Amino acid sequence: MSTIAAPASLPARQGWFSKTEAWLDRKGKGAWIAAMVLGFIFFWPIGLALLAYMIWSKRMFNSSCSGSRRMSPKFTTMRSSGNSAFDAYKTETLRRLEEEQENFEAFLKRLRDAKDKAEFDQFMDERAKMAKESRESEDA
Repeated sequence: MSTIAAPASLPARQGWFSKTEAWLDRKGKGAWIAAMVLGFIFFWPIGLALLAYMIWSKRMFNSSCSGSRRMSPKFTTMRSSGNSAFDAYKTETLRRLEEEQENFEAFLKRLRDAKDKAEFDQFMDERAKMAKESRESEDA
C-alpha cells in the first residue's frame, strides 16, 4: 500500500503535527520556546523531543520561523531616513568605508605579491646554488 504525502497547499489534508508546526512558525521563535518549556514542565520527554526537533530542523538558529519580516541589510542601508543631514553623513561614511576597504584589499594584495616574489626568489637562488654544486661535483 502506497501513501502519498499531502501537498502543503491543501491545509485540510494536513495532519495535526503539520498544522501545529505551521501555527508555531506563524507565531515565531518565542512560541517554539514556550512550547518546549511547557513540554518540560508537563512531561520532560516532550520538552526534550521539542528541543531536539527545533535543533534538527534549525528552527533555533534561523529567522525563518520568526513572525517579523526583516529587510536585507543592503536594502536598509540605501533607504532614506527622512533626515537629509543624516542621509548625507551616512552616504559620506559609507563611501569612505568602501574606499578604506578597497585600499586595505590593495595593501593585502601587495603584501601577498611581495611574499610570493620573495618565496620565488628564494626558490630560484636555491635552485641555482644546487645547479652550481652539481656542476662543481661533476667537474671534480
